[in-house]
Amino acid sequence: MTMDKKCEISEENRLDVFVALVAGITRSHAEQILESGCVTVNGKIEPKRKKVKAGDLVHIELPQPETYDVQPQNIPLDIVYEDNDLLVVNKPKGMVVHPAAGNREGTLVNAVMYYCGDSLSGINGVLRPGILHRIDKNTSGLLLVAKNDRAHLSLAEQIKAHSCDRVYEAVVYGNLREDSGTVNAPIGRHPVKRKQMAVIPSGKSAVTHFEVIERLNGFTHIRLRLETGRTHQIRVHLAFVGHPVAGDDVYGPKKVITSLNGQCLHARSIAFDHPTTGERLSFTSDLPAYFTDFLESCRS
Repeated sequence: MTMDKKCEISEENRLDVFVALVAGITRSHAEQILESGCVTVNGKIEPKRKKVKAGDLVHIELPQPETYDVQPQNIPLDIVYEDNDLLVVNKPKGMVVHPAAGNREGTLVNAVMYYCGDSLSGINGVLRPGILHRIDKNTSGLLLVAKNDRAHLSLAEQIKAHSCDRVYEAVVYGNLREDSGTVNAPIGRHPVKRKQMAVIPSGKSAVTHFEVIERLNGFTHIRLRLETGRTHQIRVHLAFVGHPVAGDDVYGPKKVITSLNGQCLHARSIAFDHPTTGERLSFTSDLPAYFTDFLESCRS
């Protein structure tokens, strides 16, 4: 697909920003297209920081979207909210979000593809089912799914701008000293254990806010708000400050609480502006049985 457009802007703008706006794609996808040489300004390939102005002729060649080689599966979904633009899904513990090696079936993506059919976003050049953010296999709770590209772009921008409010609850080892606080520590790939993340100086900025809900016998029930969304962020940050999530078999102590079948971490609520109406929407998921049962065992 080829797109030609003469700039009709009254002030200068960066080329990557302009391409993302005109083509209706994310900034990261615009950068990929620029790097591949598919964009010219007045017949010349220019860097992403090039300022385009009124009168410039920008030629954008968008490649055909890749197909997403995953089969739809009729798997029940716990849908908290649905309209023509989006879904809010309550993911159970044990379900993988995206298919990968060893997990090609039974994922949230398989289920969403079956449920929504063709009504899914295809952002960033891949026809995939609108997954805007992830939670780990053994983390339960709320996820946003976009049904079209316009909704995907709006919601993705809110996540990037931190105006999409995501709140988690967890039970962690030990007694936190403060009633509330912030962990501000960069996260990147573990230098030795490549499947894990770690707090490292060269990592990306990561900020997690926490507050104590209840102090228990040897554990603490806390609420967490994400300011950024790095892989395994909550689990890595809590382990970094000496209070790993109960049941975490990767970042927690070697003696794992096996009855939890994974970390005691739940994506409790999410709030965002609707991509069409602008209305502020907020949804909350009840704590699942594994979580409440563990709380009761800690209290007793």
